[in-house]
Amino acid sequence: MKNAIVGQSGGPTAAINATLAGVIEGAAVAQKQGKIGHLFGMQNGMEGLLEGRMRELDFLFSDTEGRELLSHTPASALGSCRMKLPSDPNDTLYDRLFKVLEAHAIGYVFYIGGNDSMDSTAKLTAAAAARQKDIRVIGVPKTIDNDLCGTDHTPGYGSAAKYIATVTSEVLCDCAVYTKKAVTIIEVMGRDAGWLTAAAGLSALNGPAPDYIYLPEVPFSLDGFLRDVNTALEKHPNVVVAVSEGVRTGEGRYVGEAAQSGVKDAFGHTYLSGAGKTLELLVREKIGCKVRSVELNLPQRCAGHLLSRVDIQESLAIGRAAVAYAMAGESGRMMVFVRERGEEYAVKIASADVSEIANGVRTVPRSYINEQGNGLTPACLTYLAPLVCGEVNIEYRQGLPCHFRFR
Repeated sequence: MKNAIVGQSGGPTAAINATLAGVIEGAAVAQKQGKIGHLFGMQNGMEGLLEGRMRELDFLFSDTEGRELLSHTPASALGSCRMKLPSDPNDTLYDRLFKVLEAHAIGYVFYIGGNDSMDSTAKLTAAAAARQKDIRVIGVPKTIDNDLCGTDHTPGYGSAAKYIATVTSEVLCDCAVYTKKAVTIIEVMGRDAGWLTAAAGLSALNGPAPDYIYLPEVPFSLDGFLRDVNTALEKHPNVVVAVSEGVRTGEGRYVGEAAQSGVKDAFGHTYLSGAGKTLELLVREKIGCKVRSVELNLPQRCAGHLLSRVDIQESLAIGRAAVAYAMAGESGRMMVFVRERGEEYAVKIASADVSEIANGVRTVPRSYINEQGNGLTPACLTYLAPLVCGEVNIEYRQGLPCHFRFR
């Protein structure tokens, strides 16, 4: 029997460990059926695999409590990396990778990650085919950005959206107590897609929403922003706006570009931040009222105390399904959610060619953004609302949440 291995890659999320727990559960079933031997975990993704750093995960097959704690623990328990694999399938780096895989009799590879991880999944699949290796490779999606093509949404997004909507609602409560004119700018993650920033609009389901929401899908005008703020200030003294870190002008320049370091990651992505601060300084200079900017930053992806039950349940399910599809003979595929039609929210899990998904970006449809480009339409909230539903029973000890850690 061949063994299996699973890795986590890219930016952590509050649900990526739930997907790992799902893969472990699926592997436990496959082992009982005599379809696989052992399940290994890559330590730090492809980087660790190249160095032969892995751990056995079989001990979690029968540990229900351990898997549950793992599924409620944020970040990547196995560690992560941002390693870009070579485009040439005949590159000697793949010879090193397959040498490690063969030394451990691995016939199934599961890689959990976002766009760049699906790029790695597609490249490893091509390299295996070029060498006629009998190894099945399955991509399992995760990303708080919700920007993977081919799937209705991504594991990890629902919990991040729940956090953003909750914090936005709390900020709105805080800002409403004063009569002095003031502007609060909430900066949300999102380079090319505004899904995370759109989540700020969910606060409207239970109360007020930000006065304006700006997404990178619509060109951003500094003059238009100032007009919007002045219009809102005429109606009430406390103005709150949500803005994506990736908003750009009509010329394609990031609004916060002046605050950027120019540093890029392994995939050539410029590190972003500063849009909120740029707009704060603009309001202070041009309007002159009290103003502050709030950058939500890392808590958007690591707030394990505000998990969406739907997100965690779906993350577990898609991990289990990845193993089932591999056992059925599939390879070079990414697991996807397909939203079913009907009044009640429901999804089914399918698979798609990972080579057609890698490096694409799924942006917020223009129909989800209002005509003025500074807010959301009801259709957007209808799409988002089910993804943040339900709470998870978090285990606490001495008043603080408990987290799973490999020892």
